[in-house]
Amino acid sequence: MPNQTLIRITTIPLSLEKLLSGQLRFMSDYYEVIAVSSDKERLEQYGKSEKVAVFPIEMTRKITPIKDVLAVIKLYFYLKKNKPFIVHSHTPKAGVVGMLASKLAGVPHRLHTVAGLPLLEGKGFKRILLDFVEKLTYSCATKVYPNSHGLSKIIIENKYCFPDKLKVMADGSSNGIDTNYFNPELFSTDENLNLKKELGIKEEDFVFVFVGRLVKDKGINEMIEAFEFLQKVEKGIKLLLVGDYEQELDPLNAHSMESIKKNEAILTVGFQNDVRPYFAIGDVLVFPSYREGFPNVVLQAGAMGLPCIVSDINGCNEIIIEGNNGIIIPVKDSNAIYEAMKKIATDENLQFQLQKNARKMIVSRFEQKVVWEAILEEYKIIEKNV
Repeated sequence: MPNQTLIRITTIPLSLEKLLSGQLRFMSDYYEVIAVSSDKERLEQYGKSEKVAVFPIEMTRKITPIKDVLAVIKLYFYLKKNKPFIVHSHTPKAGVVGMLASKLAGVPHRLHTVAGLPLLEGKGFKRILLDFVEKLTYSCATKVYPNSHGLSKIIIENKYCFPDKLKVMADGSSNGIDTNYFNPELFSTDENLNLKKELGIKEEDFVFVFVGRLVKDKGINEMIEAFEFLQKVEKGIKLLLVGDYEQELDPLNAHSMESIKKNEAILTVGFQNDVRPYFAIGDVLVFPSYREGFPNVVLQAGAMGLPCIVSDINGCNEIIIEGNNGIIIPVKDSNAIYEAMKKIATDENLQFQLQKNARKMIVSRFEQKVVWEAILEEYKIIEKNV
């Protein structure tokens, strides 16, 4: 009997490449896997590298009703023709397009993973619209998988769907973490020193690292304000920003942009395909995000042996245990970020304790193969219940 068809869909190929790295290739041993996303050329490159079939559909991360309806129609006809056993969507836009088209096409198993809720920062009519879209997505899905227990709780509190439709797999996360790949032992002292020299970081400098999109919702404005305060009382510190701006979607304020441009202790390297070298030269990850699902960055930093300063939000507060492998701070609180940064930078005993626990706490709970096996087992359970 030929393998059943499994379609995985994300809004942009970057999510397949980064958020689901390696997972579709793993699933292709058990299913006929097809990756659906936008950006035809990049999607085809992804398909070749992962050895899976692809189908491009233009989707945007913005609110674009006409384009979204056209995407639903195109996907509907594709699904009617190919008759997949499972359609599994990720990211908000791919979720509503994928689940709606799948239900209309009669796909029997319609799964949606929730890895964050951008709508939580929405206001007014925009929030009402996004709430409606979220409920529509979940109503079309046969099963919804929040990738953290905190996110599951938020979904129930907002009445997006009934609790019996929800399930958190493994200990959370959409993809786990490859701790063989994210391993500080892969980077030599000389390599780290050379990169520091290239970036203008002294060997003795204490380096705070942020990895992610440089946007308001990631707490960048508050982090920069906290760092500027810390500079007034502590010398030999650097803030390393790894990621791109999204000024058209979620802009930073003018002061932050000016500080990033002019403050010699704030270093930016843009988006990097391989973030490991930057973790390897860092001392602490600072991740004061307003909202997350189950942040891969915190898993990656921990696997690379970095303690983490994170905001008290779902996902972050499930990976980090206060005083064990990091510090948990209130959301949108620049003073709390300042105090946490100062505490770690000046307390060598605390640094040692947090660093000692950082990697082993990730390895023991979030190894990638464990998450993949949990998702595969879920698919097999679905098959058995047919």
